Amino acid sequence: MSTALSLPAPAKLNLFLHITGRRADGYHELQTVFQLLDWGDTLHFEANDSGVIRVQGDLPGTATEDNLITRAAARLKTGADDALGADITLHKRIPLGGGLGGGSSDAATSLLALNQLWHLNHTLDTLAAIGAELGADVPVFVHGRSAWAEGIGEKLTPIELPERWYLVVTPACQVSTAEVFSHPQLTRNSSPIKMAAFFQGASRNDCQDLVRTLYPDVAKVLNFLSKLGEARLTGTGACVFVSCENRGAAEAAQRQLPQDWQSFVARGINPSPVHDILASHR
Repeated sequence: MSTALSLPAPAKLNLFLHITGRRADGYHELQTVFQLLDWGDTLHFEANDSGVIRVQGDLPGTATEDNLITRAAARLKTGADDALGADITLHKRIPLGGGLGGGSSDAATSLLALNQLWHLNHTLDTLAAIGAELGADVPVFVHGRSAWAEGIGEKLTPIELPERWYLVVTPACQVSTAEVFSHPQLTRNSSPIKMAAFFQGASRNDCQDLVRTLYPDVAKVLNFLSKLGEARLTGTGACVFVSCENRGAAEAAQRQLPQDWQSFVARGINPSPVHDILASHR
């Protein structure tokens, strides 16, 4: 078995987001669809017996103990051999505060990679449970499938989505998820829908109107992209996307954007490539 691995950490879109209630512990009940993308970060792992987890990369502060990569590795080591160590290098593309799941995906890829490199042999369910301690979006990346999600995002049902391409724009701001979910004007009483209703187009993002009001840069992007298709916020934002039939249509839409806007074009995928790459290195 190899002692080194390079793996992707795919971004995600929330194709819709309904908030159906609020629990006594403050967490929100929701329904959403996680669409994985063929675009994201890349992490390189080298396992060693130093007992130390070192993280370096493009993101300022990646080596701090608060970073999700470091926290995931440390949590995975709990109860295992103290000599387990790793050097991890992050090549960052997913923007912070964008609603694309970058930190969660990095954490999930770290759990999967180190589980294999350290010969821990945890099941995917165990790794997903560990991931849920780090963040509600981590389990979907651990399982590596686009999914219908309920509860606080932890109840996952794999879903086969039609192949679509997406133009994703990153506004010149970061959205605070905590601010959005604690805001008194947030819609919290949407009626639950069936999966069939989503496929028939009966969905929206309950955070979108509030984020549009709070963040003028997001409003600007939503207004512009609405001329090109149905523009929608992913998660609590700040990123906004439009769905396109094919790559050519997405790239044509991208060419219409103001030159100083940050954007990318990506294909929606159902399985993440992470598990296939891991299998090829066993």
